[in-house]
Amino acid sequence: MARGVVAEDEGMLRRELIRQLKEVWPALEILAECDDGASALEAIETHRPDVAFLDIRMPGLTGLEVASGAGELSPGTQVVFVTAYNQHAIEAFDRGAVDYLLKPVQADRLAATVKRVQARIASGESSPAGKVADEIAARLPEPSGHQPLQWITASAGKETRLILVEDVIYFQADNKYTVVMTAEGESLIRKPIRDLLDVLDPAIFKQIHRSTVVNMRAIAGISRDETGRGTIRLRNRPETLTVSLTFMSLFRNM
Repeated sequence: MARGVVAEDEGMLRRELIRQLKEVWPALEILAECDDGASALEAIETHRPDVAFLDIRMPGLTGLEVASGAGELSPGTQVVFVTAYNQHAIEAFDRGAVDYLLKPVQADRLAATVKRVQARIASGESSPAGKVADEIAARLPEPSGHQPLQWITASAGKETRLILVEDVIYFQADNKYTVVMTAEGESLIRKPIRDLLDVLDPAIFKQIHRSTVVNMRAIAGISRDETGRGTIRLRNRPETLTVSLTFMSLFRNM
């Protein structure tokens, strides 16, 4: 029996893909159903599945970033990308290295993909998804009509602050609130981390832990300890931030 992970932030599409997989690949055991990139990467690290079906556009980490991290955490996991973009946007896939599915997923196309993945699993070859993810990302268009968040209204005691997002050093979940940390100190908002990831600029803000998102421009340095976890030093704050082992793979070039 093969083992798989499915990551798609739209619940209806995720359930439909799983239903179709059960029809064309009844021996596939779905170990995790994920609705964001962070949970998908954690599921891949935990389960080391044979295959992962990854939506390209997800909150937080994109499917491409998950694939890049999975290449280090679980090199045997074959990756199939799921995308809503047309043939011109996915030419980079047509190299026989990584497979893809267009939304809405067609049954015959899924069946062909399953056969291809099964052959790769049987051959024991490592997935090259992480190696081509950056190239694919560079050729995908930006979502239309989406502008990253520019300002945040936050509370600091009895004061209400209007904070420019680019001045935020990091966001950190704290019970029902999210801490917004700037060089001047902390403020609080009620918006959860997961919802913030939908509106932050993904090129600037990266998730480093399930409860922490950091401004990449605010990082002074990063070190790795003997367990593989990372510690981030910040430019304008004295505290350090912990990078969980799962997300360290995203910093391997730093």
